[in-house]
Amino acid sequence: MKVAVVYTSTTPELIADLEAALKKVLPADVEIASYQDPSILAEVREHGYVTAAPAARLITMYMKAVSEGADAILNVCSSVGEVADAAQDIAKYTGIPIVRIDEEMCREAVRLGLRIGVMATLQTTLEPTKNTIRRVAREMNKHVTLVDALVEGGFGLNPDQFKQLMTDYAGKINNDVDVILFAQGSMAYCEEYIHQKYNKPVLSSVRFGAQALRQALVAKGLIKE
Repeated sequence: MKVAVVYTSTTPELIADLEAALKKVLPADVEIASYQDPSILAEVREHGYVTAAPAARLITMYMKAVSEGADAILNVCSSVGEVADAAQDIAKYTGIPIVRIDEEMCREAVRLGLRIGVMATLQTTLEPTKNTIRRVAREMNKHVTLVDALVEGGFGLNPDQFKQLMTDYAGKINNDVDVILFAQGSMAYCEEYIHQKYNKPVLSSVRFGAQALRQALVAKGLIKE
């Protein structure tokens, strides 16, 4: 059995956290294949949204994973999550599910509260994540209020510095929200620290994405519930 993990950008923390989460929920003999194209996120940041060319390159990575025998695909980057949504018809046709790392996290946020703080270092990640939260809220027949926390100055910091910066920004919205959601998987290592600091639910996508990928394999009958 083989799963494909599709990145548009990575950090050592993200790779380590995601691989650990996948190994925790998947059978030991599952092969994890990594696909990366950093130019996709770079181009999205340049234009401020996903244009045709990076969308095509992302879909090409999906299809490469399919042609190389993947049984399921995990889309890691929330900035391009709507491309994964657009690819669902071909995923159904091929029988190879394309799972968004952040969708179940967004559902959990809506379950936990109606005032949701959304933290991101990129505007191009913030907006697609908010769109996903609004969509799942409609599906759950709930009305939510979203509070932005665009974390500026995070690039180039070491993990300890970034964790402190995240904590500072979380503190700015803490009193206005019921739950804090991280729009980027690379933020996952800050989750428990900020939860303990502010005694509030804090959600990051890595653990939810790993579990969603597992459920996709369960739905295909490849692993048992």
